[in-house]
Parts: sequence; structure tokens; C-alpha cells
Amino acid sequence: MSDALSSSRARWLTLVVVCFAQFMVVLDATIVNVALPSIQSDLDLSGEELQWIINSYTLMFGGFLLLGGRAADLLGRRTLFVAGVALFSFASLLDALATDGTMLILARGLQGLGGALVSPAALSIITTTFAEGEERTKALGVWGAIAGAGGAFGLLLGGILTDLLAWEWIFLVNVPIGLGVAAAAMRFVPNTRAETAERRFDLTGAVTVTAGLVVLVYAIVKAEAHGWGSLHTLGLGGLALALLGAFVATELRAPAPLVRLDLFRIRTLATANGVFLIVAGGLFAMFFFASLYVQQILGYSPLQAGFAFLPVTLGIMSGAALSQQLIKRVGVRTTVLGGMSLAAAGLVVLAATTKIDGSYLGILVGLFPMAVGMGSTFVPLTLVATTGVADEDAGLASGVFNTAQQVGGALGLAILATLANDRTASFLAGLGGRPTPADQSAALVEGFQLAFTVSAGLIAVGVVLLAVLLRRRDVARIDMTEPVLVGA
Repeated sequence: MSDALSSSRARWLTLVVVCFAQFMVVLDATIVNVALPSIQSDLDLSGEELQWIINSYTLMFGGFLLLGGRAADLLGRRTLFVAGVALFSFASLLDALATDGTMLILARGLQGLGGALVSPAALSIITTTFAEGEERTKALGVWGAIAGAGGAFGLLLGGILTDLLAWEWIFLVNVPIGLGVAAAAMRFVPNTRAETAERRFDLTGAVTVTAGLVVLVYAIVKAEAHGWGSLHTLGLGGLALALLGAFVATELRAPAPLVRLDLFRIRTLATANGVFLIVAGGLFAMFFFASLYVQQILGYSPLQAGFAFLPVTLGIMSGAALSQQLIKRVGVRTTVLGGMSLAAAGLVVLAATTKIDGSYLGILVGLFPMAVGMGSTFVPLTLVATTGVADEDAGLASGVFNTAQQVGGALGLAILATLANDRTASFLAGLGGRPTPADQSAALVEGFQLAFTVSAGLIAVGVVLLAVLLRRRDVARIDMTEPVLVGA
């Protein structure tokens, strides 16, 4: 009895450690948003450079997640976890020391690479530590709440640190946290690895997929200046597709591919990742534009903006907790469809209440249900993406799922920012004269409204795809109340 209790305690201590790291990584994807106006003023950055402060992180994160997942399976999950935390912390220090936009963007990319080692290792540690069934559902419920709340809490913490100290502290705070997490991991986290004879890495695959994604996002961002049908945009788009095609060709021929394409024959994994790619595109952009709206239009300070998003944090945590109960009562498929539908509805309301003379209470009517819907989506989608995956593929499956989130977020922000900027420019051009400050604000709001509306549309597409592609029998293992061992 005492051995069983000790084993259970060890598993939950492992969960605490990896959740701390994931919280730090996810938090950093959004903590920058509230500080963007301060960073822009201090380093004299353009609007395009602001996007790259976000996108350099998410692209490197998403581009190397698959390599991180594969390396975790082969070299040891704790080994990669600790190495990723150390790199992430070092890059955070470089972020804080940045003296211009180029240095900050490059350091953010290095930070994203650290995150690409941490996240798949952390999630595969969970899926190999907790048996599939009720126990894993509980563990991933905690994981989903932490990961979801990390994104929203980043906005709050970013506002507090920027207003009371300086924007550099949004990065410096990671250093002591990272050191503590690495030390705890060495003590409490087991160093498991996949039992396989093949120990090679597909670096070519990692480079081609990352380069392809970077070029694609760059083409989208530059489309506003050069035009969507211009030779510049089409040429870059063609280069991006060629690089991504080279990635697929490499994976088909490589003896140890970065990602085995036959993994996508698992219906649950393929469906969850495809849907999350689309959903993340809408949600990441929402944080970016909402933080700009409350500061540039409502006139909030960074501190006020941070506290304005506290209900979003609470909503996500509430949604994650609620989803665990709903999964037991109505099943994982119904839970995720309901959560995504609620998030889309909240974004529709947010678009309608985002006005030049709007108020915080007005947008909160849309923000809060959107947050609850987000929280209700993260846990069941994670369960769907990891069900039926063998232990030796846990790191790879985790990397694929995190990649869908990061790549979707980067592409979504690039597309929606371009669309919003186009709408703002068109509004100003239609005035026929020199715009007043009020005109400038009205033009920004036009762009924000379009971004929120398209975000809602993306999530609605995700709802339809999930409803069509995911069958109840595909998730029967998750809906069982008793733990089920992988491969049983």
C-alpha cells in the first residue's frame, strides 16, 4: 500500500515539475503582447518588427518541435527537458539585454528553440507516466489548465512587470524560474526513452520545415506592401511551398524521419492536429489585437491592460476544470465541440463590441465566454491527439500537437495582422485628406473588428471539421472511466 502511495506521489510530483516548465513556455508566447507598445517606443520599432517579436518565437518553436519530440524519445525525456529549460532561460537573459530590434528578434528565436525542446519532452513525460484512461485525463486536465492559463496570465504578468519595473523584466523573470525547474527535474523526473535501435536525427527535415514556414510567414507579412498577386509575394510563396515539399520528400526517404508520415493514419491524431492548427490561428491573434485595443483605443496603461485580462485567465481555468467533468458526463467529442462553439461565439460578440467609443465591460461580454470556451477545448483536444499512441511515439505525437499550435498561431497572426492592416489602410485612404487622431483610432478599430471576426470564422471552421471527421467510436477509449493501458 505504501509503495503504491509512494508511486502515485512520485507521478504527481513529476506532473508539477513539467507543468511549471510548460507554464513558463506558454506564458512567454503572450507575456510580450502587453509590453509591445513599450518595446516599440524604447527600441524604435516598426509595426512589422513588432509582429516578428512574436513570430520569431512561435516559428522557431513550431519548426523544431518535431525534432525536439524525436530527440526526447531517443536521448531521454528528462535530458531534453532540462536542456530545453536551460536554453530557454539563457535566451530570456539575451532578450532582456537586447539593445535593438534585430537582437531581440534573434534572441526570441533562440528562446523558441528552447521551448521546442521543453514542450514535447514535457507532454511525453506525462503520457508515459500516466496510463491512458481516467488518471491520464486528470493529469492532462491539470496540464490543459496550466497551459491555457499561462497564455492568459502572460498578459497580466506582462502588464505588471512592464508598468512597475520595465519591459526587460518580462524576460528576466524566466531565469530564476528556469533554474529552479531544471533542479527539480533532475530530482523528481524519470529519464525514460523509447526502446528502439534507430538513434539518428533528421536535421534536414527540421531545417526544411522551419525554413519553409519562416518564408511563408514572411511572404504573408510582406503581402500588404507588395500586393497578394505581386511577383514578390508569389515568388516567396513558391519558395515556401518548395521547401515544405522538400520536407515531405525527405520524410518519405529518410531512414529515421523527423516525423513518420504513417503516424497520421491515426485518425484521432490527424483530426485533432488539423483542427488545432486552424483554431490556434484565431486564438493567438486574438491576444495580440485585444492587448493593442485596450491600450491604443481605451487608453489603458500596461498594468491596467494586464489586469483587464485577469477574467480571461479565470475563464480558461474554469473551462479546463469544467471540461474534465463534461468529458465524464457527455464524452470528449461533445465537450470539445461545445468548447470551440462557445469560443467562436465569444469572438463574434467581441468583434461587435470593439468600438471607437467602446468600454471594457463591453468587450468583457465577449472575452469571458471565449476564455471559458478555450479552456474547455484544450484538455479534450490534447486527449484526442494523444489517444492510441504507443509509448515509443509519445514524444513525436507531443511534438506534432505542439507544432500544430505554434505554427497555426504564427500563420494566423501573420494572416490576420495583414488583413487588419489592409483594412486600416483602406479606411484611411478613403478619407481623402489628412487623418486626425480620431480617424487614426477609428481606422485601427476597423482592423481589430475584422481580425476578431475572421478569428471567429477560423474556429467555426474547426468545429465543422471536427464534427465531420471525428466519430464517437474514435474516442471510445477516452470516454471509458477505467484506466486503459496503451496497446491493450
